[in-house]
Amino acid sequence: MNNILPFWKTKPLQAMNRAEWESLCDGCGRCCLHKLRDEDTEEVVFTEVACRLLDTGSCRCRDYAKRRQHVPDCVKLTPARVAAIDWLPPTCAYRLVAEGRDLFWWHPLISGTPETVHEAGVSVRGRAVTEREAGALEDHVVEWPGQLPRKARPPVKRGERS
Repeated sequence: MNNILPFWKTKPLQAMNRAEWESLCDGCGRCCLHKLRDEDTEEVVFTEVACRLLDTGSCRCRDYAKRRQHVPDCVKLTPARVAAIDWLPPTCAYRLVAEGRDLFWWHPLISGTPETVHEAGVSVRGRAVTEREAGALEDHVVEWPGQLPRKARPPVKRGERS
C-alpha cells in the first residue's frame, strides 16, 4: 500500500519546483478571462471574454513562454501573488493549495487526464468569447467563472446535504 502523499498535500506553494508548480494548473482557462474592477467598490466581476492568446478549444495559452511579450499585463502567478489576488476562481488549484484545501476529483493530477476539467464543466471551452468578437467588456459580464459548477462538485455522501 502506498502511503506517500502527493506533493500538493505536503509542500507549500513556495517550496514547489517548476514542474510541480506548472502541473497545478488544471487548464480551465478561467484566469485568462478578462475581469473588471469597480473603481468605487473595488468589486471584481468576470467576463466571458478570453485573452487573445487563449485557445478557447484547448483552454491553453497559444504562446505561454512568451505571453508577457504579447500581453504585458498578463499576471504571472507566484505564491505571493496567489495570496494577494482576489479574482482567482474557486476551482483554482493554486488558490485551493494556498488555502490548505485538496484538489477536486476532475483535476488532471487526480483524474490522470486533462479532459476531466472539460467534462466537469469547469473549463471555458464552449463558453468563452474571443476578444475580436466581443466588443465592450461590460456587455459580457457573467457569474459562472466565480462559481463551482454542479457537476464539478464532489458526490454527496449518504446522509449529507448538497
